[in-house]
Amino acid sequence: MAAGFGTQANALLRKNLTFQKRNVKANIRLVAFPIVLCLLILALQIVFDKLVNNNDDNKCGCICVRRNGDECVEERCGIEYSNLDQAVFCPIPNPPEWPPLLQIPAPEYRAVRNDFMTFTDLPSESCRINGSCPAIFLLTGNNHSFGEILGENMLPNTFSINPSNLMGSLASNVAGSESKPGTSQFLDSAFFSDLPIYSVQSRCASNSTISAPVQLSSINITQEIRCLQGLNLWRTSSSEINDEIYKGYIKGNSEEEINEIIAAYDFLNSDPNKFNVSIWYNSTYKNDTGDSAIGLVQVPRSVNLVSNAYLRTLLGPSAQMLFEFVKEMPKTETQLRVDLSSIIGTLFFTWVVLQLFPVVLTALVYEKQQKLRIMMKMHGLGDGPYWMISYAYFFVISAAYMLCFVIFGSVIGLRFFTLNSYSIQFVFYFIYINLQISLAFLLAVLFSNVKTAAVVGYICIFGTGLLGSFLFQLFVQDQSFPRGWIIVMELYPGFSLYRGLYEFGQYSFRGHYMGIDGMRWADLADSRNGMREILIIMLIEWVVVLAIAYYIDKIVSSGSAKGPMFFLQNFKKKPHSSTQRPALGRQGSKVFVEIDKPDVVQEREKVEQLLLEPSTSYAVIVDNLRKIYPGRDGNPEKLAVKGLSLALPSGECFGMLGPNGAGKTSFIGMMIGITKPTSGAAFVQGFDIQTEMDTIYTSIGVCPQEDLLWENLTGREHLLFYGRLKNLKGSALKQAVEESLKSVNLFHGGVADKKAGKYSGGMKRRLSVAISLIGDPKVVYMDEPSTGLDPASRNNLWTVVKRAKQGRAIILTTHSMEEAEALCDRLGIFVDGSLQCIGNPKELRARYGGSYVFTMTTSADHEAEVESMIKHLSPSATKIYQISGTQKFELPKHEVRIADVFQAVEDAKHRFTVFAWGLADTTLEDVFIKVARSAQAFNDLS
Repeated sequence: MAAGFGTQANALLRKNLTFQKRNVKANIRLVAFPIVLCLLILALQIVFDKLVNNNDDNKCGCICVRRNGDECVEERCGIEYSNLDQAVFCPIPNPPEWPPLLQIPAPEYRAVRNDFMTFTDLPSESCRINGSCPAIFLLTGNNHSFGEILGENMLPNTFSINPSNLMGSLASNVAGSESKPGTSQFLDSAFFSDLPIYSVQSRCASNSTISAPVQLSSINITQEIRCLQGLNLWRTSSSEINDEIYKGYIKGNSEEEINEIIAAYDFLNSDPNKFNVSIWYNSTYKNDTGDSAIGLVQVPRSVNLVSNAYLRTLLGPSAQMLFEFVKEMPKTETQLRVDLSSIIGTLFFTWVVLQLFPVVLTALVYEKQQKLRIMMKMHGLGDGPYWMISYAYFFVISAAYMLCFVIFGSVIGLRFFTLNSYSIQFVFYFIYINLQISLAFLLAVLFSNVKTAAVVGYICIFGTGLLGSFLFQLFVQDQSFPRGWIIVMELYPGFSLYRGLYEFGQYSFRGHYMGIDGMRWADLADSRNGMREILIIMLIEWVVVLAIAYYIDKIVSSGSAKGPMFFLQNFKKKPHSSTQRPALGRQGSKVFVEIDKPDVVQEREKVEQLLLEPSTSYAVIVDNLRKIYPGRDGNPEKLAVKGLSLALPSGECFGMLGPNGAGKTSFIGMMIGITKPTSGAAFVQGFDIQTEMDTIYTSIGVCPQEDLLWENLTGREHLLFYGRLKNLKGSALKQAVEESLKSVNLFHGGVADKKAGKYSGGMKRRLSVAISLIGDPKVVYMDEPSTGLDPASRNNLWTVVKRAKQGRAIILTTHSMEEAEALCDRLGIFVDGSLQCIGNPKELRARYGGSYVFTMTTSADHEAEVESMIKHLSPSATKIYQISGTQKFELPKHEVRIADVFQAVEDAKHRFTVFAWGLADTTLEDVFIKVARSAQAFNDLS
C-alpha cells in the first residue's frame, strides 16, 4: 500500500531534522552574525554616549558657584552659562528676543565686476582687497520708475545706534550678519561670534563702527556694530537677475568666481494701488550641507524691508512697519540622545534579515543540483508533503533566527527593538520571512548550481542594502518625489524590507530623543508612515509569489515538463487499480521492423496483444516509445529511442546492453519521469507514464547511474527515510533497513552510521542499490549498478539482485557481459536507439554465435600452413585476427566437428612447433560486438 500524505510528511520531516542536526556549526555561524552585529552596535553606542551624548557641549551649560576643595558642591545651569551648542538643551521658559537679521555675504564673496559678470554698475574687484565692497540688492519690475522709488525707500540714509537701547536700534535700522545661522535662536549665532553686526544703509560715514553692550535677560555681551553700504542695482528683467545670481553662485574653491547678493526683488506689476513682488533670498550660509530644515534661513527681514519701502512710498518717510524681534518657543530642558541602532540599524538589519535568503535558496538549489528532489519523488514523495514540510522547515528556521535576533537585540537594550511595538514587529517579520521563502522557491527554478545561487544571493543582500541606503531612502525622504513611484519601488521585496526597517528606525529615534514611545498601531494611520502600505504589498506578494512558485514547480519538478494546464487532469476519472483498468490501447502510429529481426517483431506483437487485454500481470509494457532531442546550435535533431516495444512480466530481470549513446539512459529517463517521451506510450503496473507518474512513483525503485545521496546523512538514515516513503513503519522498517544494510555489506564495522559523504565510491553504489530495493517496489530500474565495485562486492551485489527478482520486475543496464549473463533472464541489445535483438543469453548465443573461435600461435614462418589447415577443416572459415604468428579464425559450427579440430592440431604439431592453441565457443561479448557492428554498418549505409 502506498504511503499516505501524513506518512510522507513524517518521513521528510524526520530527514530534515536529522539533516539540521548535522549542521549545528553552520547554524551557529548563521545566528552568530546578527548577534555579533548587535554587539557591535551596542559597543558603538557606548562609545558614542561617552564621547557625544554625555559630552558637556551637548547639555545645558553650568558653572560651579561653590566648591569644597576640588569638589563642586553647588552649581548653576542655564542659558546664560551656555554656549551656542549648549543653549538648545537648557530649560528656557522665557526665550530671549533677537533682532531680525539679513544674511550678508562675506566681504570676499560680495558681488563685483569681473570676467564673467560684466555689468558696469557693479563695483570694481579692488574693493575686495580692503573689504569695502557694498552689499548688492538687485531690482526689476514692469514699472521702472516706481521700482526705483521703492528701491530708494528700502534703506535708511543714516547710521543711528542708541547704545542704551541697542536691540531697539537694530530693529529700527536694517541689521544683518555674515555668520552662519544656527538650528535655533535661543542664542543667535550672530551675537556669539567674532563677526560684526552690520547696519545696512544707502551710504556710510568714514567712521561708522561702534562697540556697544547687549543685555538680554541675564545675558551680557559686547557687540561690534559696523555700517555697510547697500547698493540697489536695476536689471531689465527677472531672467537677467536669475542669470546673474546663477553665475555668481559657489562653483568651487576660487573666491573670484563667487558673486553673492543679499536679495533680489521683482516688483512685477506693482503700482501705488497694488503691491506685488517676488523675492530671491540668499541661502548660501545655511549651517549644513544642503538640508534647509537644519539651518534657519533669514528671510523675514527681506520681506519686511520691501514692505516698509512700499509704505514709505505711499505714506511718507515716517511710515514704518516695525519688525522688533524674533524668538523661539519656550521649552523645557532637553538632552542629546542619539540612538545609533535607529540610525544605522536600517542598513545593517536589512543585511541581517536578507541573510536568510541565500540560505533557503542554496538549500533548494542543492537538492536540485544533486537531483535529490527527483530522487525523493521517484521513491514516492508527493508534491504536497514536499511543499508543506519544506516550507514549514524553512519557516521554522527563519522564525527561530528572527526570534533570536529580536530577543537578543532587546535584551542588550537596542531601542530599535524595545521602543517599537513588538506586535507590529512580529507581523512585519512574519509576513516578510514568508515572502522571502516563497521568493526563494520561485527563484530556485532559475539556478542549477549552488555556487552560482549563493553568489547571486549575497550580491542581492549587499546590493539591496546599499541601494536602499543611498538611493531608495533619499526618494522616501524627498517629499516632492511621487509617492506612486515609491510604491512601485517597494514592489521589490528588498526595498519593502528596507522601508519597514527605516520606519522602525525613524520612530525609535524620535521616541528615544523625545522620551516617548516608538511605533504603535495608531501610527499606521499617519500618511507619512509607510508601514501600512508595505504590509499590504508584502502580504499580497507572498500569496501571489507562493502560488506562482508552486505552479511552476508542478510543471518542472519531475524533470519532464508538464503542460501548463496539468491541473485539469485532476478532473479525469482514474481507475482504482491495474486489475480494474479497461484495455490500455495502442498509442501512436505503427513502426515496421526489418524482417531479419523476428525476435523484435515477436516482442512487438506480444505488446500489441497485451494492450488489447482488459487486465494483465505484466509489470511493464512499452509500446512504440520514441524520444527525439531537438537540434541546437546548428546540430541536427537526435533520435535517441526509435519506436521501442517491450513487455516485462513480474519476476524477470531484463538487461539492456548497448554501446555508449545507444539510448539506454534515455529510455530509463522516460520510464522514471525525468524526460518526456516524444511519442508512444508505456505502462508501469498498468499506469501511464505520461499522465500518472505520481502514482507510478509509489511502486518503483530506482538506482540511477549517479549516486544521489545527502553527504551529511548516514547510510542507515538514507534507508530509514526511503523506507518510510515506502510506508514501512515500526519494527518492519527497522528490520528492512538492517536487512538491506546486511545484504549490501554496509551493516558491520560502524559503516551504517557513517556519513555518506565519507563513503568510498563502491560503498555509495551499494547504498544506492539498497535504496532502490527497500520497501518491496514492484518495478526496479538499475542503471549500471555494479560500476566501481570490487569483484567480491560485485558478486555479493549479484546475489542481492537475484533474490530481489522474486515478485518484481527489474530493468538493468550494464556494460559487463558477465553481469548480464549472471543476472538477466532476458537481454536486449540497443544500437542507435533501436532494439536489435531480444532473448535470453543462451538464445542469443545460439542465434548470433553459430561459430567456434580457433586460435593458434606459431612462428611467423608457419602462418601459411596454419591457414591452409583451417581451410581444409572449414572452407567458410574467416580470419579475424593476425599478429606475429598468432592467428584467430571463426569456424562455422555446421562445417566442423570438435574431434576433427583436435586431430588436425595433433598432426600439425608433428610438422612444426605450436606454441599455443585454443578452441572456444561464442561468448555473449562476441554476440554483442557482432550485433553492434552489423547494426552500425547498416545504419551507416542507410
